[in-house]
Amino acid sequence: MGKEKAVSKRSNIWHKLYSNRALYLLLLPSVIILFLFTYMPMYGVVIAFKDFSPAKGIMGSSWAGLKYFKQYFNSYQFWPTIKNTLVLSIYSIAVTFPLPILLALVCNQMRAGKFKKFFQVSTYLPHFISTVVMCGMIILFLSPSSGVIAKLLSLVGIQMPNVMGLPSAFPSVYVWTEVWQHLGWDSILYIAALSAIDPSLYEAATVDGASKWQKMMKIDIPLLMPTATIMFILRMGSVMSVGFEKVYLLQNNLNTASSEIISTYVYKMGLVSSQYSLSSAIGLFNNLINLALLLAVNYISSKMSDTSLV
Repeated sequence: MGKEKAVSKRSNIWHKLYSNRALYLLLLPSVIILFLFTYMPMYGVVIAFKDFSPAKGIMGSSWAGLKYFKQYFNSYQFWPTIKNTLVLSIYSIAVTFPLPILLALVCNQMRAGKFKKFFQVSTYLPHFISTVVMCGMIILFLSPSSGVIAKLLSLVGIQMPNVMGLPSAFPSVYVWTEVWQHLGWDSILYIAALSAIDPSLYEAATVDGASKWQKMMKIDIPLLMPTATIMFILRMGSVMSVGFEKVYLLQNNLNTASSEIISTYVYKMGLVSSQYSLSSAIGLFNNLINLALLLAVNYISSKMSDTSLV
């Protein structure tokens, strides 16, 4: 009886696959691309455990075990790179995570249609500026000799310091320019969640005499929490993966003490110094930490609320 049931189940699956073959055929190119460019390159992780030589290849290189992990853990750059990565990431999450929610709540309360559209578009536009151009603008604005801000301050007799050369200023420069560039774009998801709220809830609140503030606190924020929780879990899963391009482009010899993060160090070790095994070991360590944080935050969220990734 059990064998007949299993056979029937398999035949039912094949029947569904065959009946939807056109849809699966459309999906096939995406699956192939995903496999070739996402899963197959994962084999390169083996380099972290080998004395990799490009001449010998991955298979021909000898095994090194945990040699390069120990080398990174014992290097003088281990704690500085970990600290700088955590400072930038936690600072960024603390600022850039709640602000899009606040912006979405403000936009949701706007009733002037034209002004609302103008406000939304003006906050979205910086997102479409490339990272290279954005970093060039930041360096020009903050230049102590020819920058726009320096020129304005010189009119009132104030000498602008070299902000990009101050290690203590680098985290703030990085985070607040991120706010400027991505605040409007990051708020789109929350605006969409707010637009899906049943209008009858607002109508009932109005009948009960609720103010805009009360509607926001009792309707908007509670119904936004599931979306915000999922986004927070995903952000925590990449807490050790600060954007490489922007940090590297804003980095200079004066601010390296606070701008040398794991991703820039991996680049310098791997592509600049050709220490491929060491850079692979550092990158793998970084990804394992991210995975552990993602699973931990998701587990905590599933226990404290009904919202989680799975």
